[in-house]
Amino acid sequence: MSALLLAVFLAAPARAAKPPFEKIMVIVLENTDYKEALSQPYLAALAQRGALLSNYHAIAHPSQPNYVALVAGDPLGAKDDEKRDLDARHLGDLLEAKGRSWGVYAEGYPRRCAADKHIGRYARKHEPFISFADVRGDPARCARIKPAADLDRDAAAGALPDYSLYVPDLDDDGHDTGSAFASKWLEKSFGPRFADPKFMKGLLVVVTFDEDGGTRDNRVYAVLLGDGVKPGARTDARYDHYSLLRTVEDAFGLGTLGRADAKAVPIDGVWRKE
Repeated sequence: MSALLLAVFLAAPARAAKPPFEKIMVIVLENTDYKEALSQPYLAALAQRGALLSNYHAIAHPSQPNYVALVAGDPLGAKDDEKRDLDARHLGDLLEAKGRSWGVYAEGYPRRCAADKHIGRYARKHEPFISFADVRGDPARCARIKPAADLDRDAAAGALPDYSLYVPDLDDDGHDTGSAFASKWLEKSFGPRFADPKFMKGLLVVVTFDEDGGTRDNRVYAVLLGDGVKPGARTDARYDHYSLLRTVEDAFGLGTLGRADAKAVPIDGVWRKE
């Protein structure tokens, strides 16, 4: 190797290790800053058990821009929580192009490609995929958005999607009830699942919040759980919702959407097999 090539090689940034998981599930809670979330006993316990991203940030206020950004690499013009009709590529498109599956488990969602703003305690603003025209206009793709009650049946059948988004309702996510309620709901609903080796086999679970209480810093809790994560790991590197999207893209070899995800730094420093 010439001295010039050696210098270039040594100067190049190291690539993040490929995360060691086969599937990923993202669970999003609501409107809580980092310190408040960590003050909740169960969320604190998960941070000890899994890997804590102590410098993780949402990207906007209010809710909807964050959810769209999580799957599209950009809010795509969403600046509020009103109904959106988005004609743009998203994570589901990338996954399907590579033969990968995706799905949503949404509490209170009634199937039938429902696009209502509110259905009982379900809120469309927290389920981004229904706002994309290429999902809403295709019954087969719409069917990937399921009631949350389908989760255990799919898991028992070995049919969890490669990527899934779990959307709690307005009570369980803490939106209308607060972080203490959300933490207790998570423990009751997902604690047994997290303790089930069959459910967790090959799965990475991300528990995070859409946004904080309204600050400019927008720092939120984010914990990674699964066999591929170093127990008790913590990283102070700055990450955000685009970093999470980029981590999914890189893990599955999807390429990027060419938006903020293309420049985002994938999550690193917490995987077992680095």
